[in-house]
Amino acid sequence: MSTITKNSLKSSLMKLQCHFTWTLLKEDMDLDNLEETIGDQIKFFANSNIKNYNLLSYVCHLKNSNEEALKYLRQAEEEVKKIYPDEIDRRSLVTWGNYAWICYYMGRYKEAQTYVSKVEKSCKKLSSTAPGKIQLPEICAEQGWAFLKFGRKYYERAKDCFENVLKNEPNNPEFNAGYAIVMYRLEDFYRRECEDVSPSIEALKHAVELNPENTFIMTLLALKLQDLEQVDEGERYIEAAIQKTPDFPYVLRYAAKFYRRKNDVNKALEILKKALEVTPKSAFLHHQLGVCYKEKLFQLKKTTRYPPQEQVKELIQLSIFHFKAATNQNTKCFVAYLGLAHMYAEGKRYEEAEETFQKAFQINTLSYADKQEFYYRYGNFQRFHMKSESEAIRNYTEGLKIEKDSYGRQSCVNALKQLLEKRIQEGLGNATDFGTLGFIHNLNDEKHKAIQCYEKAIALYPNNEEYVSALCELQLSITS
Repeated sequence: MSTITKNSLKSSLMKLQCHFTWTLLKEDMDLDNLEETIGDQIKFFANSNIKNYNLLSYVCHLKNSNEEALKYLRQAEEEVKKIYPDEIDRRSLVTWGNYAWICYYMGRYKEAQTYVSKVEKSCKKLSSTAPGKIQLPEICAEQGWAFLKFGRKYYERAKDCFENVLKNEPNNPEFNAGYAIVMYRLEDFYRRECEDVSPSIEALKHAVELNPENTFIMTLLALKLQDLEQVDEGERYIEAAIQKTPDFPYVLRYAAKFYRRKNDVNKALEILKKALEVTPKSAFLHHQLGVCYKEKLFQLKKTTRYPPQEQVKELIQLSIFHFKAATNQNTKCFVAYLGLAHMYAEGKRYEEAEETFQKAFQINTLSYADKQEFYYRYGNFQRFHMKSESEAIRNYTEGLKIEKDSYGRQSCVNALKQLLEKRIQEGLGNATDFGTLGFIHNLNDEKHKAIQCYEKAIALYPNNEEYVSALCELQLSITS
């Protein structure tokens, strides 16, 4: 194929609406884990198989397995013929788009052009818009589902997709389910960052009303009701979901989370073990099991003055086993790394704890709230396990320097304030301690206390420009 023809083909490919043009980056996901997750969903969400096969083909391509990718596209085609025999063209556009791109990357340019032509011909038949650029709600929704699968960096884009399709089909059960899921996840995410986002409760209720058989959405609604302290109503939804689909792992995982948050850890463990039998490689389930054993350990320490050491050791080992399984399965599971590091520290395995903390911080998809949470947890490790107050202060301060609010940052503020006040009371406070405490008081709008701290810091370090400047600004703000 000549360079001109190849460039022309590439130009046509760029106009297609499929996973290759949706900017889904492989560095944002653990591809092995994503492949496993989609495989599980194909088993348990039969009505979503077309879009799951399409996405799986793209994941396989990202893993340099193009023959495997083509196999999944053939399966997507079979599903289309079976479910939509009268709408084959309309329902195959994403599949054909992926076919075209994979053939192109395999150097099979004639086949790639054949699929491009099929898409263009179908689009012309279905609409008068530009070739390959037809605006079909099911394609926009499929894009939304793909964004959901690729993690929280893509959630806002997923939300936009589902909002767009709901404008014309406000009561479509599948579109409402997608919108409810993304709103639930966004709300959870932004709550950690102390930001407001539209409550997901109404979206979840509407999705359940439109499809009372969607027990997965039902469990998310139950968890949201639990957040709003409507625990009894939430539990009714959990019980109904389990009754309707007792062996459905995606219901069991959230039912377990509900009972763990209700402090019924034993029931949560029982449910998680049942779910793990069905999906043994689920990073989510292993993480939740690790959390449960960690909570059992802290309950034991809290309620027993001299907890039996064998029991303590066993709970630490079980928690480590499951957190480690979660991080092995999903190398980007930040919360599992933090849990694992914490339990290594509890087991006095400090080198492994240090190594795990560093792995957590090297994950390339961390948000600012994640980083603040890291500095808080790592600061605690330095303070309580390594007995290094200076390192604890350094890490809490790093969390504070990221000037966006989150629960992690607030935790850094509180821990740092407590530690600095303790050092000052013990007569160990230096200029940096007073200066940092002054900064915290100023953050908390305690200006007179901040002024006192900066004055003490300057007394110990007279020519420090930062402290002098902060003190001048504070005095001006009080007098103006």
